Amino acid sequence: MSLKSERRGIHVDQSELLCKKGCGYYGNPAWQGFCSKCWREEYHKARQKQIQEDWELAERLQREEEEAYASSQSTQGAQSLTFSKFEEKKTNEKTRKVTTVKKFFTASSRAGAKKAQEKTPKQGQLGRERNADNILRDLKEIFTPSWELASPSEEIQEAKAPSPAIHRQASIETDRVSKEFIEFIRTYQKPGQDIYKQCKLFLDTMSHKRDLSIEEQSECAQDFYQNVADRLQTRWKVPPEKVEKAMDEVEKYIMTRQYKYVFCPETTDDEKKDLAVQKRIRALHWVTPQMLCVPVSEEIPEVSDMVVKAITDIIEMDSKRVPRDKLACITKCSKHIFNAIKITKNEPASADDFLPTLIYIVLKGNPPRLQSNIQYITRFCNPSRLMTGEDGYYFTNLCCAVAFIEKLDAQSLNLSQEDFDRFMTGQTSPKKQESDSFSPDVCLGVKQMCKSLDLLSQLNERQERIVSEAKKLEKDLIDWTDGITKEVEDIVEKYPLEIKPKSQALAAIDSENVENDKLPPPLQPQLHPAPTPWCS
Repeated sequence: MSLKSERRGIHVDQSELLCKKGCGYYGNPAWQGFCSKCWREEYHKARQKQIQEDWELAERLQREEEEAYASSQSTQGAQSLTFSKFEEKKTNEKTRKVTTVKKFFTASSRAGAKKAQEKTPKQGQLGRERNADNILRDLKEIFTPSWELASPSEEIQEAKAPSPAIHRQASIETDRVSKEFIEFIRTYQKPGQDIYKQCKLFLDTMSHKRDLSIEEQSECAQDFYQNVADRLQTRWKVPPEKVEKAMDEVEKYIMTRQYKYVFCPETTDDEKKDLAVQKRIRALHWVTPQMLCVPVSEEIPEVSDMVVKAITDIIEMDSKRVPRDKLACITKCSKHIFNAIKITKNEPASADDFLPTLIYIVLKGNPPRLQSNIQYITRFCNPSRLMTGEDGYYFTNLCCAVAFIEKLDAQSLNLSQEDFDRFMTGQTSPKKQESDSFSPDVCLGVKQMCKSLDLLSQLNERQERIVSEAKKLEKDLIDWTDGITKEVEDIVEKYPLEIKPKSQALAAIDSENVENDKLPPPLQPQLHPAPTPWCS
């Protein structure tokens, strides 16, 4: 049950964290290893291909409909040619008479009749053309964001229109964020007014797109971020540092209002994944730092405090509503981990030391709704934060840690499959470190503590064994009692007990027996005279 002497540790090449397209940005498992930029390019290529196929399908259906209509018209005209000429002559005669009578009352009747007569045969063709145009227009509306379709005048009109989703009863935090956002955009003057108008338009648009899938809503949000950033840079010539700060405030304002609709929605399996990860982490409660080769010594008070702070930060991530704030919690947790490693090793921490420690922190903290938070950040965070910088690096490592936990096996921990299965089922737990294996520098208190822990572990095993034997004995006694009871019941059923009436007591032999006169009379005493003596 002991660990293997050769320990490989957990090593992840830094190139594996980057986008698999080779752009140099950080990739993400949720984007199939691409970064945000490359993933959007791949997604747009697939979407444009789908749009082109839909347009070709609509045009083909339109051509088939026109050909079918033309064919039916030609066939119908050939069959009823003679009758049509007769009807046309009769109609013209009747129209001429009616027109002759009406011209005495109105001067413009003939012109109106001619216009109506000209419009009548074209209604069928116009209807077919209108149906085809409606199909193409609907396809364009489906696959094009609303703020790209709308003209500037339409944007202003839509921004001023009241929306039930925007004007709903807001929470205290939402009101606070709204006030802060308004105060912030005032410093940007005209660009700030444009930002506010775009945000209001986006919120109004999203309020009518609740039935879209979460991936489509995510795509709308990413398009909106890109659109606002481009407008600030190209139209208003805002410096890059101010654009980044403005985008942070835009994300905060937008996602605070959209949080309740897009975080762990019912249409996804995020909640199911959360429960699976929590169950997996609970089952791995027995994993020790030595198994993961974690270079952290929690016996040092400062290191222990850093570990507690790191666990607190990763748990606090679930309480935040803005993706940037959730990323900040991950960043603070990671910095505490680096500090703990630095204090323990007395040297700067490396990437190979960071990932095993992050895995250990996740296992020890078991953060709530971990998968939902990761998916929420991936879908609605400003993509520039996930592509570069320390936030993107730490977030990518967290995704790798979760993936490692989900696929953790005996080989990952340098254990035999038998020991791994026993630990997972709870049949036993890993042995504590023996006192003989400590270095000479370890104080006596630590050695005594380990001995006490080993003794407690042995006593616990003995107690569990005694309890198990007592339960087995109790079960045997119950089974024995039930067996005896059944045997007695079977015997009683086979040989039933018959109770006879009580017999009368026998009468005294010298008493008068009136019931049975066949007995001889009782003996009476008789007297005999004494013999006379003989004379000599």
